[in-house]
Amino acid sequence: MTLSVGASDQKSRLHAAWDSTIGKKAVMAVTGLIMLGFLVGHLLGNLKIFFGLREFNGYAHWLRTLGEPVLHYGWALWLLRVVLVAAVVGHGVSAYQLSRRDIAARPEKYVHKKQRASYATRTMRWGGVILGLYIIWHILDLTTGTVHTGRFQEGHPYENLVGTFSHWWNNIIYMAAILSMGLHVQHGFWSMAQTLGVGSATRNGVLKATGNVLAIGLTAGFLSLPISVMTGLVS
Repeated sequence: MTLSVGASDQKSRLHAAWDSTIGKKAVMAVTGLIMLGFLVGHLLGNLKIFFGLREFNGYAHWLRTLGEPVLHYGWALWLLRVVLVAAVVGHGVSAYQLSRRDIAARPEKYVHKKQRASYATRTMRWGGVILGLYIIWHILDLTTGTVHTGRFQEGHPYENLVGTFSHWWNNIIYMAAILSMGLHVQHGFWSMAQTLGVGSATRNGVLKATGNVLAIGLTAGFLSLPISVMTGLVS
């Protein structure tokens, strides 16, 4: 009976934490940190495309052999995907619910919208939607090959990536998503630091500079991929 009551109390506390504004911001901060780590790792892996087909495809194969022989082929990669999907869903749900609360708390439109927030802040919501839609497109294009232009080759990521970026309209979709990502990281890093209690009067300048560097570095790095294919540097 005591165990049952204790479990019930713990469940109630967890529900109360999730239902609170602070709890949802904490979820956004933690999931944002997970996704930022993924972006940095993903970019470092993608930049191997500049070292040639063998290097890039070898990296992709290595991802699928992580954890062997303890884990079977591809299991570690799928675990990473599950964690990432959970982070994306948690981040998106929290953002949507906080947005609805903000609208409910301020039903009247601001007279001077420029005073409300910066450009990055005001585009966070639409940027999140754009990124969410692009993630779905990206998976269908380069993971499953469902919408891939041309002949999708399972186990040949170099050829598939070059094939995707060989079409101008794919590049426009990709670049729009990457620019949205850059704005998202710039503002999101600052918000994440404040939520996690990292910010202070002495560290705020460093945190803002770090967010800017991450946003610019990730944006430039990811944009270099379609540009290198379009210019013939990678083929």
